[in-house]
Formats: sequence, C-alpha cells, structure tokens
Amino acid sequence: MKNSEIILKYGCNPYQNPARIYNKNKTMPFKILNGTPGYINFMDAFNSWQLVKELKQMSGLPAAASFKHVSPAGAAIGIPLNDILKKSYFVEDIELSSTAAAYARARGADRMSSYGDWSAISDTVDLPTAMILSKSVSDGIIAPGYTDEALKLLLKKQRGRYCIVQMDWNYEPERMERREIYGMVFEQKRNDVKIKEEMLDNIVTNNKNITESVKLDMLVSMITLKYTQSNSVCFVLNGQVIGVGAGQQSRIHCTRLAASKADIWYLRQHPAVLNLPFKKNISRPERDNVIDQYLRDDTTIMEMKGWNNVFEEMPNRLTKEEKAEWLSSLNGVTLGSDAFFPFRDNIDRASQSGVKYIVQPGGSLRDNIVIDACNEYNMVMVYSNLRLFHH
Repeated sequence: MKNSEIILKYGCNPYQNPARIYNKNKTMPFKILNGTPGYINFMDAFNSWQLVKELKQMSGLPAAASFKHVSPAGAAIGIPLNDILKKSYFVEDIELSSTAAAYARARGADRMSSYGDWSAISDTVDLPTAMILSKSVSDGIIAPGYTDEALKLLLKKQRGRYCIVQMDWNYEPERMERREIYGMVFEQKRNDVKIKEEMLDNIVTNNKNITESVKLDMLVSMITLKYTQSNSVCFVLNGQVIGVGAGQQSRIHCTRLAASKADIWYLRQHPAVLNLPFKKNISRPERDNVIDQYLRDDTTIMEMKGWNNVFEEMPNRLTKEEKAEWLSSLNGVTLGSDAFFPFRDNIDRASQSGVKYIVQPGGSLRDNIVIDACNEYNMVMVYSNLRLFHH
C-alpha cells in the first residue's frame, strides 16, 4: 500500500477484482487505524463523512450518521435525549456526551436498517460513543480522532477486525470530480453548495410561523438529502432524522417509505413496546428484529412462532386503533424533499405522520395544488429553490 493508493480485496462484489482506491499520487487524507475496509465501506465512509462534517459546520454541534449502501439510515446532531428515547435506543445505562447523543439518535432513527452500518462522527470519538458502538452490529467508523479509552474499546470489536478510519478534518477535494460508467468518463463540478438559513426565506403557504428549531430541522433535512441516493425524502424532528425514503423512482414512494419509518420510530416509544418482556439474554439486534415484527400489521402466526424463545411471556399485540391513537400525537415533524412534489398525494400522506413543516425546491407545474394542500392542513412550506439530487 502506497500512501496514495490502497489495494482492496475486491470491489462491490467478490468477483470484481482487482480493485483499489487512490488519490492521484497525493497523500491519502485518512489513516486506517484498524481493520481492512472494503470498496463499499469506503463509499459509505466518504459520503457519511461529508454529511456529518457539514452538519457540524452548520449547527456547531457534534453530528453523527449511520450509513448503509451509500445512503443514511439516520443522521442527527448532539441534542440531549429524554428518558423515553434513551430507553428506546437502549442507551439508558450510558452517561451520554453530546457526541454519543448524536450517534444514539442517528442509529435510533431506523434500527433495522442500521444493522451492520458504517458510522460517521464529526468529533473525536469518546468513551460513551464507543460504548454504544461496542454493543451495536456495525462494520466500521470514520471520525477525526479517538480518545485512548474509546480506541482501546473499539479495537476489541469484531475480535479485533473492526474497521476504524481517522479522517483529516481539513481535507478538501478538488473542485471537479470524475467517475467512469461503461468506459465513459463523467465529469462535473463537485456538489459543494453550502446549505444556509437564507434558503428558508421563501415561505409560500398562508401559515408562515416558523421557529428557529424548525429552521434547524429544515437545514438538517437538506444536508441529509444532499448525501442520500435520489429520489429522496426525509423526516426530521428535534435535530434528528426519523425516517428516510431513498433511491425511489417515484416521489410518493419516497414519502410513503420515509413516513412508514417515522411511524415505526415513534411507535417504538409506545409504553407497550418499551416494556416488552424480553428475556435477559436476548441481544439488541434480536430485540430490534422482534420489535419490527411486533409492530407490523401483517406479521403472520408463523413469524410469531419463535417468540416463546424471546419473551418471558407472550405480550398482547397493539391493535390498529391503539397504534392510530398513539401516532395521532406525533406532531411538529419537518419533511425535506430533494426535488419538487409533482402531486398533492405526498402532502396527504405526510400529514398522517405528524408533518407540519416542509422544505422543497418548488418548480412543479402543480405547485399551486401542492400549496393548496398544505394550506388545508395548516402546514408551513418553504421553497428553497435548490434541487439536491445525489447519484
């Protein structure tokens, strides 16, 4: 391995060999402290790093992301957690720093998708953050630094094979970026647009009441979308992404996917879920999997057969009416979209999952219809005039 080149075991798949990453004879802006990251690991690492660095620069708070297959399962800034979220995220036994709170939130957005994630942290990884990672199924991490205690703990993960990357905070890539597809070279100016609060000035709905905390959520959503495979929509609440709909061909499918994930995120905080009678030896990934089944309306009797080995006693299922009543209290959610809404169906679906604030570029032929729909629900909608496609 040169300091400008890393030979990889293979590319996206085991049969795609040889594979490497290199930096045009320049010194790599990172160090591999442990493990052997692969092709997809590095793709997740560099996309997630850009996201958390930009969130940190925007908010001034530690930021974290949980990435899977080049899109965030979750992203957040380091706002303190209440007791309910601590229990829902399985971190009630850890004294959380602001950095640890950011990662707990990022991983807590979509715990099923975060299984085997790549983690990104904007600040030096401390012991509380490492403690969360040590108990999570995760493939690797990228951060600007690690305390001695944190590094010592992470080096034990995966029997010493856990991938740990240290990134140079000051690194800036070239202005132009290139890639090859089928032998053709694509070149474009790197997406270095800065997401700023001034982009939120154009409020197009009758309701124009917007707080500073909502503006922060809008900015979090836009920065997250900037590094999410398009089409994409994300839901944000209190500085935390709570649902991402990524890589869908239809805008409404993005919205439905993000909304369904936000619903699950909120249902996980229902007292019946927080107090499920799990046996003591059940791992956190197993709990996440069973909770997902428990909350699904279409879970079959066959899928429930193994629950006797998981629970001390079989719990009662939440009824559709109980779920609907709980979800009706979800409110104040911000929705961000990387491109305009072509139809009002997105607004109708979003309204069912607590969305009251929307930021999107605008520019659809049916903008007036979409605005009218928002006015019906007394939503606030902002036109950022900034499309954020990412491929």
